[in-house]
Amino acid sequence: MGKERVEYASRAEIPERYRWDIERIYATEDDFLAALEVAKGYPEHVASFSGKISQSAESLLEFLRFDDEMSLNLGKLVNYASRKSDEDTRDSHFQALEGQVMNLYVALSAAGSWFTPELMTVDDETLARFYAEQPGLELYRRAIDQVLRMRDHTLSPDEERLLASAGDMRVQPGNIYSLFNDADLSFPAAIDSEGKEHPVTHGSYIPLMNSADRTLRKSAFEALYGEYGKFRNTCAATLAAEAKTRRFFADARKFTSALEAALYGNEIPTEVYTNLIETVHANLPAMHKYVALRKELLGVDELHFYDLYTPIVEDLDMRFTYDEACELILKALEPMGEGYLSIVREGLSNRWIDVYETPGKRSGGYSSGGYGMQPYILLNFQGTLDDVFTLIHEMGHSIHTYLSCANQPICYSDYVIFVAEVASTCNESLLMRYMLDHAADSRERAYLLNHFLEQFRGTLYRQCMFAEFELLVGEMTARGEVVTADALCNAYRDLNALYFGDGIVLDDEIALEWARIPHFYYNYYVYQYSTGYAAAIALSQRILSGEPEALDSYIGFLSGGSSADPISLLRGAGVDMASPEPVDSALKLFDELLDQMRDIVSE
Repeated sequence: MGKERVEYASRAEIPERYRWDIERIYATEDDFLAALEVAKGYPEHVASFSGKISQSAESLLEFLRFDDEMSLNLGKLVNYASRKSDEDTRDSHFQALEGQVMNLYVALSAAGSWFTPELMTVDDETLARFYAEQPGLELYRRAIDQVLRMRDHTLSPDEERLLASAGDMRVQPGNIYSLFNDADLSFPAAIDSEGKEHPVTHGSYIPLMNSADRTLRKSAFEALYGEYGKFRNTCAATLAAEAKTRRFFADARKFTSALEAALYGNEIPTEVYTNLIETVHANLPAMHKYVALRKELLGVDELHFYDLYTPIVEDLDMRFTYDEACELILKALEPMGEGYLSIVREGLSNRWIDVYETPGKRSGGYSSGGYGMQPYILLNFQGTLDDVFTLIHEMGHSIHTYLSCANQPICYSDYVIFVAEVASTCNESLLMRYMLDHAADSRERAYLLNHFLEQFRGTLYRQCMFAEFELLVGEMTARGEVVTADALCNAYRDLNALYFGDGIVLDDEIALEWARIPHFYYNYYVYQYSTGYAAAIALSQRILSGEPEALDSYIGFLSGGSSADPISLLRGAGVDMASPEPVDSALKLFDELLDQMRDIVSE
């Protein structure tokens, strides 16, 4: 395998085939500016439909078709400006162009604010007549139904205006927390076993937890949570305000709970959330077995929470050139069939991907794109195993986007967040299974198993614990209980005791972990990491086992966009997320992988 760490001083040095082809959206910046100028007339045109769509089928159809046209052109505008800006975040020119597009989105939102209230004034009888008069409206029936299903949760015009005026207050708890956590909070340095200081930041904390130096890990752990402890009451009041805000808006819109209000828009029954927690509880013995194995392999008398991230097997320097990574993912994805592979090959060879890091380039990785354009993948490839997983992960997103756009009209070409991580994680699972099957020796296999086990622990178990804590906070608020720092710490400590069992020391500091998790301000978001991971594991197992029609049904799911609700789309692929089975099946696999790891290290 290669030893790639390629460094370029500028994009101009990078061979063209390793740079994405943004010019396929607009050949020149002048073409972009011309399209932007045309789009600046959209808000006025949108406003001109106000009062008309409820009066005639022709006006409603005309507006919906125009909305599709806007979506297509705005998608191209934002992708061109954002991708160019990400090539060099220091370039204020493209930041300004991106800002112009974002300003246009804001103007359009204001200009079209009449649409939902007006559509809701159309009664069922009139709407049935509209469908009969204009058969072209049938295409938009699901989109219209999506708006109308909010009727029971929509208030009078005056009440809606009042709620809208409170919208800015709705986001303030999260804004306050972000400013406190990201701007105001700082941590003392951690001290290693040789007495050297190491800066503790949000970015450095997990790398410090990965260190083989236990003295350093303990010091960083205490430094971080020592600071949060000083502000425990501030953090508790902020989180309590978030929970009260959710409850207020849920009550105002006549939902039975804040959880129902959060899940309703994506058509997710609350049972999916509660089933996840119940099923994970039923599989906690496997997590406790993992804790025992970690303690044994680390060779410590007591396992602490600062011991949970350091590798439990000797590190391997697995390095890959980018071309080797491409070859590897193609081999791993062979079970997906030639049709899927041909799209992956197109992406790898047809400049979907911006591969290498350059000064000023946006960090991390993502997949973007949309209707009427190719997908785009940003990487900062350095040749690590994680980089290979990032490549196959983002390619999963891109193929999902590609197939949905190829098979759905633009109004249903996007997909909701509940299913967004399924395709990417399914790809990761296929890569892991391929690498495990082709590991060079037991040492490499143990290294890969450790990587896989950590994905389960960090994604399925940990995010489920977060989801359960978030649910508990919402329930405390609904019962009228005062959400204090002590109450939050006690609830969080109890959850850690439940999830990790008695094989680990329940460090006092861990009771404060809730204070450092920004996702608790995302309105019941984190459960989707767990459900998406479980669905992806179940789907990859179906595909690898060669179950009849497993592959075709999965491709059908990837092609579905938002043409049906996400539970139905996944059910069509063979995974019923309304039942406990996918989560239970994934955690059974986790248990089996634990046994495999124990067998290897016992050799």
